[in-house]
Amino acid sequence: MSTKALTRNGDTTPALFDDFFRPWNEWFDNGGIMGKTLNLPAVNITENKNDFKVSLAVPGMKKNDFNIDIEGNMLTISCEKEAQKEEKEIRFTRKEYNYSSFSRSFTIPEDVNREKIDASYEDGILKLSLPKKEEAKKLLTSKHIAVK
Repeated sequence: MSTKALTRNGDTTPALFDDFFRPWNEWFDNGGIMGKTLNLPAVNITENKNDFKVSLAVPGMKKNDFNIDIEGNMLTISCEKEAQKEEKEIRFTRKEYNYSSFSRSFTIPEDVNREKIDASYEDGILKLSLPKKEEAKKLLTSKHIAVK
């Protein structure tokens, strides 16, 4: 896990084209076909001497909407949320369903202490701290080598 910031679905299309493709993207991405939101949340991953930090932008969720699992060296963060809205008037009833989900998986380096991984959710940001093992911290100490 190196230091990196991931873009929206790896998209490198210039913003100029966003307006051109908007109707098409909204049809598929915002639940037009299958009733599912297919967008993946933006992720930032940083590394420092003591740990890795993973941050996901997932507004509108609750803490218990998230599933965070580790299987082998794979960390999987997923979320499912279903909402129903019903409006009743004198002559009609309208019901809308909203279902959104995502799943992101990351390979965990061997130097992460899996037992001490911590997660918190605040202000629409899911934050994970993946502390490094003590042996890994020692390997990262710097040393200057003089040229003879």
